[in-house]
Amino acid sequence: MFSLLRRLGERLRPRPHPIDDLSWEATLAACALLRPLAGDERQRLRELAALFLADKQFSALAGAELDESRRLLIAAQACLPALALGYDCLRGWRQVLVYPGEFRVRREHHDEDTGVITEGDDSLIGEAWEHGPLVLSWADIEQDLADPHAGFNVIIHEIAHKLDMRGGGSDGVPPLPPGLPRSEWKRTFQRAYDGHCDAVDAGKETAIDPYAAESPDEFFACLVEAWYSNAQLVETEMPAVADLLQRLFRPTPGTAAI
Repeated sequence: MFSLLRRLGERLRPRPHPIDDLSWEATLAACALLRPLAGDERQRLRELAALFLADKQFSALAGAELDESRRLLIAAQACLPALALGYDCLRGWRQVLVYPGEFRVRREHHDEDTGVITEGDDSLIGEAWEHGPLVLSWADIEQDLADPHAGFNVIIHEIAHKLDMRGGGSDGVPPLPPGLPRSEWKRTFQRAYDGHCDAVDAGKETAIDPYAAESPDEFFACLVEAWYSNAQLVETEMPAVADLLQRLFRPTPGTAAI
């Protein structure tokens, strides 16, 4: 029965339309993170991006402009982790919401000591919900494209949160491949996170985004975006974490199925 339902689900999924050469070349020219990929990796990413475009529903909010070229730029960067992990890592949600810039969300904070609930607005450049949308600021996407190796990428940051949530909660531990023990991952990341938090608390300047000290899930997302935008930075600052990210995201090209 499960096999039958899975085959039915495959038939119901929209078929991807191949990305034409001109659009793909324009995407490679606009996004420096894609250009170092080998030929076979570029082709697999192209196919993954086409699948992403067919699988996700894009919506422009608050006056944002969202044409086919912008959708493709988002899709290509969002699919970079899927080169290693396969497209299944991006399933379980459908919407991509794009604002022109920062957007505001209403938050509730519950003080467990006093029981008092307070409300306030946060300004965000990206957000990811477990089964809900991927929410992005186009202004910050453009900033990442203009300075691609600064260690920041809002698309990959939010995709990292999506990966994290697939591991059962938002705790900085995504689903791990065979040969990468959960205990090793947790131990290594916790040690690096504690050291980063100590440096931020002491007022030291850190090469890794200070926002990574916010929580273990933000630490993971910040390290993943840094890994894809400037792997050498992660290798220099946190070599043990870089080793784990290498083992998670960089298998032999061509071993992961779409």
